[in-house]
Amino acid sequence: MHNENTHESNNTPGSDNDIKTLEAEVREAIASGSHIQETVHRLTLKAMNAKNVDPESLRRIITAVMQGIHDGAAQQLQQAANQTQAAKSQITDAVAGLDSALARFAEASKLAVEEAAGQAKRFSDTELARTRSELESLESLFVETLHHTATAAQGLIADVLLDLSHHAKNTGTNVGSQLKETLATFAQQIASVGNVQVETGASLAQKTADIVSKAASGVLSGIKDQTKTGKH
Repeated sequence: MHNENTHESNNTPGSDNDIKTLEAEVREAIASGSHIQETVHRLTLKAMNAKNVDPESLRRIITAVMQGIHDGAAQQLQQAANQTQAAKSQITDAVAGLDSALARFAEASKLAVEEAAGQAKRFSDTELARTRSELESLESLFVETLHHTATAAQGLIADVLLDLSHHAKNTGTNVGSQLKETLATFAQQIASVGNVQVETGASLAQKTADIVSKAASGVLSGIKDQTKTGKH
């Protein structure tokens, strides 16, 4: 009788297949993240549901459950880490896309002024002054909105946006860098009152919008290159 019980014990709680199955089921329970306590409780009892479970079998069961917990938690953390990194990348890329779009808008305004100057024309002083004033606040508007969104957010999104906000304030932005060139062009154009130029009769805002539209649709592969062409 003792041998039969020992044999049954070896086949159930002590067998390698059962231990591997237990470990895998616990790991899956942890990784799934639902009803963990109840599931581990049930799986452990199931593994122990055999006659004459000896101390060695118990050790193997407990070790298997703990290993399953460890591996399941590691898997869950890895998945969370991957999701976290993906979310960070997505947020960072999205903000960078906004920044570069604003920079392109500022560059389009510069190009519009330069094209007019290349044709011995100029936009109205009123529109030049108004547009310059609007552009001057473009970077601060971007950074302030970024910061406001960060403070209103929670968790990971808040952390990432706050980091991006601090980085923008400390190191500057693409739109800020472009604005230096654009505003210099505006200042030069506004100061060139004595030059022989006539007003274009066109709207600077509309001309800028046209350039931005072409850039967005891919007609202009790069505004920088188009700017050089506009100078000729």
